[in-house]
Amino acid sequence: MAERTEDDILFEEIDDELRQDQANKLWKAYGHYVIAIAIAIVVGVGGFKAWRYYDLTTRQADGERFTAASALAGGKKTEDAYKAFSDIAADGTKGYKVLARFSQARLMAQKGDNNGAAGAYRVLADDATLDSLYRDMAVILGGLVELNIPDTDWMELEKRLTPLSVETNPWRFSAQEISAIAAQQNGDIKTARTLFTGLSKDAKAPQGVRARAQEMLSILGK
Repeated sequence: MAERTEDDILFEEIDDELRQDQANKLWKAYGHYVIAIAIAIVVGVGGFKAWRYYDLTTRQADGERFTAASALAGGKKTEDAYKAFSDIAADGTKGYKVLARFSQARLMAQKGDNNGAAGAYRVLADDATLDSLYRDMAVILGGLVELNIPDTDWMELEKRLTPLSVETNPWRFSAQEISAIAAQQNGDIKTARTLFTGLSKDAKAPQGVRARAQEMLSILGK
């Protein structure tokens, strides 16, 4: 085998940097899509939980309040929507209180307050009064936000995601995908490749997750 020259090593380093840059661009391209899917899950799960918890009359009243707040958010009236969700979080029924808190965090992220949103999701994730499904969901959504914060502690983020990556956790595919991106951002390309490879070959993973994992592998190099 021919001896590697300094030029060979330099070109390899440049190639790695280009792949890193491509990976970052790919995440930016897919990030909003992933978050949109996550928010749809939040609304679906939250609505179901709210439906289970309380009597029909109260549910309908809070449901109407939540719908009105969501309409304000959809109409780009962010401050009005945030206040409406705050009111629900303060005096609504339990299911809608939780859903309103998630919606507040989402609005923070939408208006560019990623640190505030990440903090709000962290509070939800640490709230022992919440069902574990909600707490795990807060870790996932908070992790998605933290991917867009430059000084994120990637190792700490991966640590929080690890318990969600087990086979029995319903959020495992999202947790593994975010962990892979966090590892890539932290310079741990070996771990990123391992996680993306596992996702790309897992028949149980959603098709979109498998496709993104395969594309990331092609960028990072096998």
